[in-house]
This record gives sequence, C-alpha cells and structure tokens, in this order.
Amino acid sequence: MSTSDDVRALALALPETTEKEAWSMPTFRVAGKMFLTLPERETSMAVRCPKEERDELALAEPEKFWVADHEASFAWVRVRLAAVDDADELRAIVVDSWRQAAPPRLLKEHPDLAAPA
Repeated sequence: MSTSDDVRALALALPETTEKEAWSMPTFRVAGKMFLTLPERETSMAVRCPKEERDELALAEPEKFWVADHEASFAWVRVRLAAVDDADELRAIVVDSWRQAAPPRLLKEHPDLAAPA
C-alpha cells in the first residue's frame, strides 16, 4: 500500500519540486506550478490529468480514481493511495503529473523523465 510519505519522497526527488502548505494540505510544485496535492487526510492525492484521460480512468477503475466535484471543470484526478498497485505505478502517476506542470526547459534537461514513447 502506498502512503503519503511515499508520495512526498517521490515528488520531492523530482527536479525543482517544492512542498508548500495551501488550503490546509500539502501541495507540490515544480518551478512554482502545482502538480500534486495530498487532500483527505493524506489518504489520497490529486494529480494533473487531461480531462479525457481522467474520465476514462474514473470509469475504468472507480475504486482507484475519482473526480472531486469542485475539480470537475479542471484537469485533475484524485487517486486513492491504498488502491495504487505498487511503487512503479505510484511513480508513474507522480512523474506524469510533474511532466504536465514542468516548464519545457526542465523536460529538455531531464529526458529520463520524458513521457514514454
């Protein structure tokens, strides 16, 4: 089972990532742009996700992914940490969200974090 400590360690290991308290929860930002939060007493995480993909995820795996009502018009999806299969899946989700927020300069400097072909 993944924990908020696992999420925090993965996020903070990514280039130019910082943690900042906002809305009474931990948020993670790359070059100042938010890409991950730890709401619901840190039992879930909210990550960037294109709306089309987000809706597919929530339909395919509702025990793992859902869209919070107040985020319905934004490109974010919630992930239940207890439902994440393993460390590789957790890392893939966190890195994908980071990529969506990272400036092009960072993506170019870190090709190892590029999206899979």
